[in-house]
Amino acid sequence: MIGQEFLLLGLLRQSPKHGYDVKIKIREILNHFAGIDLKSIYYPLKVLEKKGLLTKQAAKSGRRPERFVYCLTDKGKQRFDQLLNKSFFDLHRPQFSLDLSLYFLDYLAPAISRRRLSARLKILGKISRSIEDVLKTKPIRSTLALQRILEHNLCLLKSESGYIKNLLKSI
Repeated sequence: MIGQEFLLLGLLRQSPKHGYDVKIKIREILNHFAGIDLKSIYYPLKVLEKKGLLTKQAAKSGRRPERFVYCLTDKGKQRFDQLLNKSFFDLHRPQFSLDLSLYFLDYLAPAISRRRLSARLKILGKISRSIEDVLKTKPIRSTLALQRILEHNLCLLKSESGYIKNLLKSI
């Protein structure tokens, strides 16, 4: 729940939002980068409200039905700051889907290993080019936070690509 809590508090730190707006923001932007998929955001929001980290207020806009707007409390802002500071030093070993394949690589014939690794290398190249294209777009260049995340992901992809190229030479 810490990752969910950090994400929800961070989004509400930006500005008060309707629950649906939070869900859309997660789906459209952050889910691709944060690795957090919330099936329902309303239960976690309710938990945060019970902890006193946020409040909800009914709001009506035009003919639309009444909706709740969630706002951080001072306690919620403090908790967000605490989680943000902690996140810089929360070092977990990254786990890549390739790791288990590398462990059992010797069970494949070298020719098959080379084909599989070459195919992965092509996929990584496509993803890298896609990220590079996105980084060139104006909306991303104007959103420094997303630009940082994409650049970080691009570095990770290039690092794995370099590793695979070296591995292919040794097989």
